[in-house]
Amino acid sequence: MHLIITDAWLARSRAIHLTGTRLLVTGLALSLSLMLTAAGLYHWVFLKGAREGWPIVGPLVKLIAKDEIELRDRFLRENLDAMARQVGDMQAKMMQLEALGERVSGLAGVSANEIKSAPGRGGVLIPGPALSMEDLRATLSELESLGTQRADLLTVMESRLFDQKIRKLMVPTQKPVSDADLGSSFGWRIDPFTGRSALHTGLDFSADPGTPILSAAGGVVVTQEFHPAYGNLIDIDHGNELVSRYAHASRVFVKKGDLIKRGQKIAEVGNTGRSTGSHLHFEVLVQGVQQDPQKFLNAGQNLALAEVAQAKASVGPRRTPQR
Repeated sequence: MHLIITDAWLARSRAIHLTGTRLLVTGLALSLSLMLTAAGLYHWVFLKGAREGWPIVGPLVKLIAKDEIELRDRFLRENLDAMARQVGDMQAKMMQLEALGERVSGLAGVSANEIKSAPGRGGVLIPGPALSMEDLRATLSELESLGTQRADLLTVMESRLFDQKIRKLMVPTQKPVSDADLGSSFGWRIDPFTGRSALHTGLDFSADPGTPILSAAGGVVVTQEFHPAYGNLIDIDHGNELVSRYAHASRVFVKKGDLIKRGQKIAEVGNTGRSTGSHLHFEVLVQGVQQDPQKFLNAGQNLALAEVAQAKASVGPRRTPQR
């Protein structure tokens, strides 16, 4: 491209030769200059018009700014609503964890205050960068995942502890008569009626007539009848082919099929059947074979002592107040 530039009197002229590359660069430079000039003018006019309140420019700028503010507010509200839902879910999980912690601590014999109390924290304040929305979302997601894992772990622990507690409650380890003297032990003895050696298949607890007889463990009454030798008889099935037997009762307060709790009053001491005086004959049968009930009662005492020691350890030593 050739450009010839002359003055008004055509006295002088000047020729400019432009190639394709030069023409493209010149066009781009002119376009960029026009764009920058227009942008600067637009920015200056709108800022000056917004500040001084020009008739047309002022309302237009306010309208554009209002739309931008509304879009930003709507975006923030949507994000805040989503975060509020996540916080609500986390609060619900924290309440679930607290309830599970109380139940698990009760089953494990641990003080609930140790679970609820938060560890002390502190230190020198070193300000860090401000958290962004993404950082906050990541933190909430991590806390939610951690809360879910802890809830699942506590649920499994509660199930296992509850199963262990139920098994303990279903073993006849509680003394069936409170504050009663042991008359005859399990094993061979001289029979009080025949005067010959005979196997005594249980424990005899001497007590006054009418003394409460308590169930040594939870279970179901499978036998309640009058037996010529046992007198008024009660058999309670504790599961796993484990049965406890209570004989010579004067009065019976349960019947076959009743569900019995540990320590429940089931009868009163008497002198019925083959008996020489008021007492309770107590037996423990495993797969239909009489066992020494004293072993079960001793196991119950050892377990009670262990639970007391664990409870004391969870509470901790008492501190003497200083004056």
